[in-house]
Amino acid sequence: MSALTSFHSDIKTILERARGKARSAVNAAMVEAYWLIGQRIVEEEQHGDSRAVYGERLLENLSKELSASFGKGFSYANLRNFRQFYLTYPDQAICYTVCSKLSWSHNRLIMRVDDPRARNHYLREGAEQQWSVRQLERNIQTHSFQRLLSSQGEQPINPVHTSGDDSLFDFIKDPYVLEFLELPESGQLQESKLEQAIIDELQKFLLEMGKGFSFVARQMRISTETSHFYLDLVFYNYLLKCFVIIDLKTGKLSHQDIGQMDMYVRMFDDLKRGEDDNPTIGIILCDSKDETIVKYSVIKENSHLFASKYQRILPTEDELIAELEREKRLITKNHKP
Repeated sequence: MSALTSFHSDIKTILERARGKARSAVNAAMVEAYWLIGQRIVEEEQHGDSRAVYGERLLENLSKELSASFGKGFSYANLRNFRQFYLTYPDQAICYTVCSKLSWSHNRLIMRVDDPRARNHYLREGAEQQWSVRQLERNIQTHSFQRLLSSQGEQPINPVHTSGDDSLFDFIKDPYVLEFLELPESGQLQESKLEQAIIDELQKFLLEMGKGFSFVARQMRISTETSHFYLDLVFYNYLLKCFVIIDLKTGKLSHQDIGQMDMYVRMFDDLKRGEDDNPTIGIILCDSKDETIVKYSVIKENSHLFASKYQRILPTEDELIAELEREKRLITKNHKP
C-alpha cells in the first residue's frame, strides 16, 4: 500500500467513526426525547377530567400539531408508543443509561415484552451484542430468555461463572430453534445432513447459539494410543474462555449418548485444552429426550454436560410457551429429593 493510499484510508476511517458517533448521539437524543414526550403526555392526561376520553382527544390534537410542525413520525399510534415507553420505564435513569443505547425500533419491540426480567435481558444483550432489529425480533419471538432459563433446572453448587456476572447457565438454551436450516418437519434425519445444514447456515447457527461463540472445527479428530474419535462440531466461547463440543443426535437421547459425551469432554480436556482455558463444555443436541434419563445420568452431577433439544420449525408463541412449561414441570419433578 502506497503512502497516499494509506493516507486516504486513514481519512475515510476518521469520517466513518465520526458518522457512527453522530448517529449514536442522534439516536440517544431521540430515544430520550420520546421518553420525555411520553412523560409529559401522562402528566397532562392526569389533569384531565375523564382520562380515557380526554387522553384520546389529547393525543389526536397533539398528533396534528406535531405533524404540522415536524412532519412524519408523530401519528396517534406513535404518540401512544411514546406514552407506553414512559409507563414501561418510569425511571428516567434507565432510559438514559440503557434504553438510549438502542434505537427506537429496538425499544419499541422490547417494551411490549411483559416479563420485566426478559425486558432487561433483551435491553442488555441487544446493546452488548449489537443485535439488529431483525435479530432482536427473532430472539423475542422464540423466547430466547425463557429458553435460557429452561436449561437451568437445578443449578450445581459451584456453577461456572464468566468474568462478569453471568453464569454458564446464561449461555445454554433448551430448546434450540433451528427453523433457518429448513429441515423436513418430521421423519428420521441423518446426522450427517443435520451437520451439513448447520455448516451451510453457520452464521445463523452462531446467532442462535448466543453470545461469545466462534466456530473451530467439524469432525475434529482426537486420538488415543489405540483409537480415533471424531467430534461433530467444536466451538470456542471467548466469554466463558472454554471449548464447547456439540454432539448431534437425530433420535431420542440415550444413556449411551450421555456416556459418550462425558468421555469426549474428558478426553478433550486431557488432549486439547490449553492451560488458560476453562473446562470444556459438552452439549448433546438431540431430537427428543427423556428427563428421567437425564436425571439418572452423569449430567445431573456434571455442571459441564448439557442435553438440549432442537426444533426443526419455528413454533407458534403458544406452542413454545407450552413446551417451556412442560420442560419446567419435568425438571422440577425430577429434581425433587
